[in-house]
Amino acid sequence: MENQDPSQTEQIPTNKELGIWPALIPVFALIAMLAFNVFVFGDDSLSGSNQFVLLLGGAVAAIVGYFNNVEYDKMIDEVAGNIQSTAGAILILLMVGALAGTWLISGIIPTMIYYGLQILNPTIFLAACVVICAVISVATGSSWTTSATVGIALIGIAEALGISVGMTAGAILSGAYFGDKLSPLSDTTNLAPAMAGTDLFTHIRYMTLTTVPTITITIIIFVIIGFNLDTTGTTDTSAILKSIEKSFTISPWLFLVPAIVIALIVKKTSPLIALLLGTLLGAVAALFFQPGIVAQIAGTTDLDFISGYRGVMQAITVDTAIETDNKNLNDLFSSGGMAGMLGTIWLIICAMVFGGIMEAIGALARISKALLNLFHTTFGLFASTVFSCLALNATASDQYLAIVVPGKMFAKAYRDKGLAPENLSRALEDSGTVTSVLIPWNTCGAYHSGVLGVPTLSYAGYAFFNYLSPFMTLLFAAFGIKIKELSQSAKAQTA
Repeated sequence: MENQDPSQTEQIPTNKELGIWPALIPVFALIAMLAFNVFVFGDDSLSGSNQFVLLLGGAVAAIVGYFNNVEYDKMIDEVAGNIQSTAGAILILLMVGALAGTWLISGIIPTMIYYGLQILNPTIFLAACVVICAVISVATGSSWTTSATVGIALIGIAEALGISVGMTAGAILSGAYFGDKLSPLSDTTNLAPAMAGTDLFTHIRYMTLTTVPTITITIIIFVIIGFNLDTTGTTDTSAILKSIEKSFTISPWLFLVPAIVIALIVKKTSPLIALLLGTLLGAVAALFFQPGIVAQIAGTTDLDFISGYRGVMQAITVDTAIETDNKNLNDLFSSGGMAGMLGTIWLIICAMVFGGIMEAIGALARISKALLNLFHTTFGLFASTVFSCLALNATASDQYLAIVVPGKMFAKAYRDKGLAPENLSRALEDSGTVTSVLIPWNTCGAYHSGVLGVPTLSYAGYAFFNYLSPFMTLLFAAFGIKIKELSQSAKAQTA
């Protein structure tokens, strides 16, 4: 009989299933570290320190795994698989940055803003604020930029009309966050599906089911309020419109580019193809409609093939800013290009490290099992997601973290429940993204309050869209409205 290899008879230590409290140690540690980090750095925490804290959270999870005999290689392999799964989302984010650049220099975004501002009317001023800010936020993908530019102008108009600035700020933020949620240019709109495991346009289409009814109710409320307000003065936006006309060639023909992209989205074209085509069409439009701007970006006065190429590539890849004679518009007419998306990509990668280690040590599976035992119904799972997002907005004080942490924590629970990942991504946006602005110490609440000059508690009661959104997603869950289940092939993979 041959001698047996000792390595084949050696007792290999196996890791036992984590208890719920050990599984939660990394989560509690992460929340505590993030809360302290935001307290120290404030708005600057997203510049990198939050990302590093996510890595520290992963280190805490690794220590828990070490004491449970989880091999280092297993943890690294899980992290690698997690990061690989986000490759599509990362490419989409880069293309979103590229599209934002060409849509700016082509005049597409300024044209949307130009026509949006012309629908102001004193009687329906508040409802018009919602619509204008929604249009601009969809075009720019940023509620923060919308608030800091057009939002400030609308607050000034409201004061001239004698309308409550609290009401006006609530209308501005309702529209701004509606646009932020549905814009493919928005970082949170890209972040939520990346965390949940679905694609960008599937997420946006599925989110309209709860978002459109909520914004409709919001507009109706503001119309009713508007008809019962006494206003004085006029809504004079002529100075802003003239500044836009001086800086850009404004033409309805520019709407053809977003119309083509929307048509592609409706036809369920691959997000990368739709965004790439939108970027290239924006570049062509820039050369035809804004040759002077392209040449200016290229650092020359005459547009030729080389300067055209240089100007377009600059807009696609790096920071681009177009100055006007109105300083309030300058922040609006700027784009970070592909480089502007690197912060969000960095956040996703670090979140994947934390989530990968949590998966490798069995913590996410244990938490998922506990949640499914605690909430036996689909409504219970949605409710736990919503309350987790609200809790993180209040404790970690950051909307990105209110998406990242619950997104990784609940993804497996939704799969085990047989629910498609877009259910989770929608719940994350309906509760994590929009409620951040209602909390005074949250980075979003503090920012918008400071920019608009209106205390958070003064506008919170009028930000109807923001606090109705979580209730709408819970209403859909309670009555089983448009709750998509996993396909049979996806269920087989989960099993």
